Amino acid sequence: MHEMSLAMAAIDLAAEQASQRGFSKVTAIWLEVGSFSCVDPDTIAFCFEAAAKGTAVEGASLHFQHQSADGWCYDCGKTVALTERGQACPECGGYKLRVAQGDSLRITDIEVS
Repeated sequence: MHEMSLAMAAIDLAAEQASQRGFSKVTAIWLEVGSFSCVDPDTIAFCFEAAAKGTAVEGASLHFQHQSADGWCYDCGKTVALTERGQACPECGGYKLRVAQGDSLRITDIEVS
């Protein structure tokens, strides 16, 4: 379950950023979850709640923003929307695609008090 380590990393980063800016409590975190990130939002939410206990992030609400996947096609040189890994380019039918976005998990915003 890699979601636990991801939740702990998000908690550590949010608490560190809040502390560096003189805030003692994180009240909300927004996570952007790419459709190819292999992260289950329900699992990370469960892990987040458990891992946040006793930290400056305890009780913070967790919000998810979905990011669709785009790829760049080496054959036709276009950026195209992707719905699954290994699919053909919807423009030219080629299979030489590089994922350009949608395979990451990142914090986009932190609310503090």
